[in-house]
Amino acid sequence: MSPFAILVLAFSMSVDAFAVSVGRGAAIGRPRVGEALRTGAVFGLVEAATPVIGWAAGLAASRYIEAVDHWIAFGLLGAVGLHMLYAAIWKRQDEAPKGRSIAVLLATALGTSLDAMAVGVSLAFLDVNIVVIAIAIGLATFVMSSGGMLVGRLIGDQFGRAAELVAGAALIILGGAILVEHLAAG
Repeated sequence: MSPFAILVLAFSMSVDAFAVSVGRGAAIGRPRVGEALRTGAVFGLVEAATPVIGWAAGLAASRYIEAVDHWIAFGLLGAVGLHMLYAAIWKRQDEAPKGRSIAVLLATALGTSLDAMAVGVSLAFLDVNIVVIAIAIGLATFVMSSGGMLVGRLIGDQFGRAAELVAGAALIILGGAILVEHLAAG
């Protein structure tokens, strides 16, 4: 996977956490820098761990489905991208969690990282360095979530939705590129 593709993937995976962080920042009103960094750290760590878990599960199953792995990668990335598009278009304005507790924060981080786990499964079928990708996703999520908290009250929910639309489209395009690359090579 090229560095550009890793960058696109990392920021695409972090957009859902960004959108939630924007909502949290807007709901809290004036989050402190420490609170924004804590949010970024929790989201970043969880978002970095889940693709590794998905990758390990996919790797365990890869020898059984090697002939169709490119279709699975395409399907999973496409499904995650479509889900992000759906969420950006149809989610209600009041869905952003408003609690400040670490339990609420962790639950929210886990909820937004399920797509990264699905992407991790698809990465098991590709020749990638999962550690580099997980670190990139974690760092991108840390930056996006921390920043989202701090600017949430200024830019509001609509910007978060637009970012989620772009990220969903990017994942669909990335899945299509994997499929085309594999079909052209084979």
